Amino acid sequence: MDLTLDVEGERLNIRSAVIIVHNNKILTHRNINNEYYCIPGGRVRIGENSEETIKREIKEELGKEIQITGYVSTIENFFEMDGIKYHEIYFLHKAEFIDEKDQKIEDTMYNIEGKDYLQYEWLDLSKIESYKILPKCIKESLVCKKFPIHVVNDDLKDNMVS
Repeated sequence: MDLTLDVEGERLNIRSAVIIVHNNKILTHRNINNEYYCIPGGRVRIGENSEETIKREIKEELGKEIQITGYVSTIENFFEMDGIKYHEIYFLHKAEFIDEKDQKIEDTMYNIEGKDYLQYEWLDLSKIESYKILPKCIKESLVCKKFPIHVVNDDLKDNMVS
């Protein structure tokens, strides 16, 4: 069971996501019906730690094995989508594909779970400012080339604290 809780019209999610960089490009995913990109990841399941979550999610979505190479940050993310206010606790890790062939992939990848609307794209880090990436604090960290230990991203109040 995913760690998602609905309380008084708002939703709490516990998520884990991963930064994978190859040849100065970062792996992102995008719903083809939306204009923005996100870092690949998913909801933590009860009894599962955030590293296990991201390994499971990448295996389920792309059929790839990864190894965690570092911890990047914890993000408290507040936003609204489809009329629902969200409060996410977001664990962000760095990782690398285990298979050497996978480490050379630079083409768009597609979801293997049947979610045809999801695609995984490599964005050039030197042009990162030109992309809409959510949550915004991840993009800002990539531009500054440093990652915070803890960030509060509050799109509902349009501010950020680190």
